[in-house]
Amino acid sequence: MVPTTDSASDIRSDHWVERIAPPVARPYLRLARIDRPIGTWLLLIPCWWGTASATSSLPVFDWFNLILYILFAVGALVMRGAGCCWNDIMDRDFDAKVARTTLRPIANGDLTVRQALTLMALLMLIGLAVLLPMGPVAVMVAIASLALVVIYPLMKRVTHWPQFFLGLAFNWGILVAWASVTGGLGLPALLLYAAGIAWTLGYDTIYAHQDKEDDALIGVKSTALKFEENTKPWLWGFYALTVVLIAAAGWSTELGWPFYALLALGAAQLVWQVINLDFDDPVDCLAKFKSNRYFGFIVLAGFLAG
Repeated sequence: MVPTTDSASDIRSDHWVERIAPPVARPYLRLARIDRPIGTWLLLIPCWWGTASATSSLPVFDWFNLILYILFAVGALVMRGAGCCWNDIMDRDFDAKVARTTLRPIANGDLTVRQALTLMALLMLIGLAVLLPMGPVAVMVAIASLALVVIYPLMKRVTHWPQFFLGLAFNWGILVAWASVTGGLGLPALLLYAAGIAWTLGYDTIYAHQDKEDDALIGVKSTALKFEENTKPWLWGFYALTVVLIAAAGWSTELGWPFYALLALGAAQLVWQVINLDFDDPVDCLAKFKSNRYFGFIVLAGFLAG
């Protein structure tokens, strides 16, 4: 079942998945969100932040650290897909009641829970294969994140802060990257991880405003519903904390002025988001949410240049 282009669903009939992929594969690709790569970018960028910041202070160049960028790209793609499988399994009853998610493959009956679990297992096996070359410490750090992945879909049922738990899970790649490069964790990694959590609290609050009316009706909680008309002051706080913590992470690894110059440019992008955000317009909320990849790439450039 595929929506028309003017449907409220977040599945678009004009995407290549619907136009080119074999019909039997389409619901699996939609379930893994291959047609919506922004989530993969927002999972991958912190991994690259961690890799770039960890390697910036190394005295000797190591070619394997370049390979890490590729490994994290593959890992983010498959593990985001696995996470979406689990999320959609847990949220299938909610998704059927929300206009934006009503045509997701499990909610609309295109796939069964068993089929979704099979895809999730396959994606996790690929993720494990990508993880193993990163070393035993990185493997242990990565495995520790699975509990967060499991509980995240449940948080919207019990707290108005599911975005915080998403931040804990989505930025874990920073810690994995540091463990892979350095064989352990350090203050810069923890500062950068905290910055990623604050960033996620900001951008996912914006994202949650798309569904706030449906969420209120069905009993799903979010920071968007908690903050309501006071969302922008909270966004200023989250984004300011993001920039301060990233700056502290750069300072702790003794980065130079190019890093801070690019971080200032990234901060300007966040300011643009908040000033221009219309949190009562779902289309604008989605656009501002997606624009966070630009902030992420600017900060990444800062770590590489610094």
